[in-house]
Amino acid sequence: MEKATKKYFCIFALPTMLAFTIGFIVPFLYGIFLSFCKFTTVSNWKWVGFKNYSRIFVVNGSVDTSFIHSIWYTALFTLVSVLIINLVSFGIAMALTKGIRGTNIFRTVFFLPNLIGGIVLSYVWLMIFNAILQNYSKTIISSEWSAFWGLIIVVCWQQIGYMMIIYIAGIQNIPGELIEAAKIDGASSWQLIRHVTLPMLMPTITICTFLTLTNGFKLFDQNLALTGGNPGKLSQLLALNIYDTMYGTTGWQGVGQAKAVIFFILVALIALVQNKITTSKEVQG
Repeated sequence: MEKATKKYFCIFALPTMLAFTIGFIVPFLYGIFLSFCKFTTVSNWKWVGFKNYSRIFVVNGSVDTSFIHSIWYTALFTLVSVLIINLVSFGIAMALTKGIRGTNIFRTVFFLPNLIGGIVLSYVWLMIFNAILQNYSKTIISSEWSAFWGLIIVVCWQQIGYMMIIYIAGIQNIPGELIEAAKIDGASSWQLIRHVTLPMLMPTITICTFLTLTNGFKLFDQNLALTGGNPGKLSQLLALNIYDTMYGTTGWQGVGQAKAVIFFILVALIALVQNKITTSKEVQG
């Protein structure tokens, strides 16, 4: 059986690898190439070298702070959302694995927001936020911080249920013997979580942290629908800033592509560091 698997592996893997190459590798490499070009369409380009990268930060001799602002704004948004989503989803998962009545109903209710599209969800929350804030003569885009917390609420409400399911699966895979042994040794609830549950959950924590981290950095549709980057582009996350540069400014397609390359490198480095840190804390079997 093993010999047959090795013999026909290339035949079965070839279609997938071919599709991956055509659909991802080739566009990705061509996108990097276009970041060094001035272009209006992907077939109409002119090589300009690193000019696009220099125009990210300096425009007509003056410093353009919009991209720098979107970097730290996105970093702060991602940090806050990662912490809230993982802490709340872990807490709910712990509660729903205690054998309480109606557990399946609660799981379904918490998971439902994840099934709603980001744009639809954002428009619904936009109406809710503005209906509440109009009592104070404000809207969700009255300031960058009201927009910030609006985005946090929408993203957390959508993703907590999904991460909860992953945490529940991880908790249920913890051997019951370990928990029983800890209880016999007199471990308190906090000691049980700290010394048994969390160490055994590190692979799950790695997955959930990675997902929430990357989702935070590449968030686009909720940002577009809920705030549109307003007021004055101050609530633009990185993905929306790149989109606005690419399609909102004539002749800046190359600059938008250069921003996208920097965006990819930044997210890839952060994700690799996060994965390295959390993986190193996993319990080795």
